[in-house]
Amino acid sequence: MTLLELTVVILVLMTMISVLFFGAQAWKRGSDRALCIINIQAVQKSVRSYSNLYGFDPGANAPGLQGQIIGLGKFVETTPECPGGGSYTYGAVYGNDTVPPLGELYMECSLKSSDEHLPDNLTGGW
Repeated sequence: MTLLELTVVILVLMTMISVLFFGAQAWKRGSDRALCIINIQAVQKSVRSYSNLYGFDPGANAPGLQGQIIGLGKFVETTPECPGGGSYTYGAVYGNDTVPPLGELYMECSLKSSDEHLPDNLTGGW
């Protein structure tokens, strides 16, 4: 094996490793985004279940709503954490104790508009 052949083999291997590295980064971003959406979905379903169970209409004031849905033995067992390092805000638009109208989110991620959580193709959207 000549030095030129060895150099070509090393170059091909380094190229394959770099492609794998970028693919792994994209996979991690996608999985973080998916887990974040699952967290938001779980809290959203919890808010709807709580409001249906106790008769709160959308837009109604539900005292201590966050404490009623998140906690040990409640709809969501532990406080969700964004896997991408973002932070969640509860009731940012309508208030922490207000059941949001249908189609509106109770919990939002701080990374929802950053490159960390935005997919390359936005046709599915948030």
